[in-house]
Amino acid sequence: MTISLAYIGLGSNLAEPEQQLQQALFALAHLTDSQLMAYSSLYYSKALGGLAQPDYVNAVAVLHTHLSPHNLLTVLQNIENQQGRERTERWGARTLDLDMLLYDNLQMQDSRLTLPHPEMLNRAFVLIPLAECVTDLVLPQGIYLSTAIKQCPSMVLSKGIKLEILI
Repeated sequence: MTISLAYIGLGSNLAEPEQQLQQALFALAHLTDSQLMAYSSLYYSKALGGLAQPDYVNAVAVLHTHLSPHNLLTVLQNIENQQGRERTERWGARTLDLDMLLYDNLQMQDSRLTLPHPEMLNRAFVLIPLAECVTDLVLPQGIYLSTAIKQCPSMVLSKGIKLEILI
């Protein structure tokens, strides 16, 4: 059984966001056929999309997984649903958002999943926590993560604590 490396972006701005991320990390740490290898500190940022809503709390997690990309996506969406995620408007407020950022060096696009995540190069709240987990990453687009961070549109981020996950 092949093992793959998946990078997951976590975000929340409703219903105690720090607790939402802690619960999500706990769920990721207990996934069948997967192992949580690393996760970043929390990062705080303003919401995207111009909608009036609370600030976001974000992090990144790294998984070793035997799950296929689509099976992992299903599992991530199930975790979101279990934590009260409602999909009402694009870029709207949410209890939990789990985005598959990268899956090995796979590049793919279908009706359910695009890899690498199509907006990750434009989101400091993804790239900076990702760099905390893995410093020497070369993205599937052939760009070094450090270069992607330098080229990323400016965004104000505040670094918070690194949560403790009881495994």
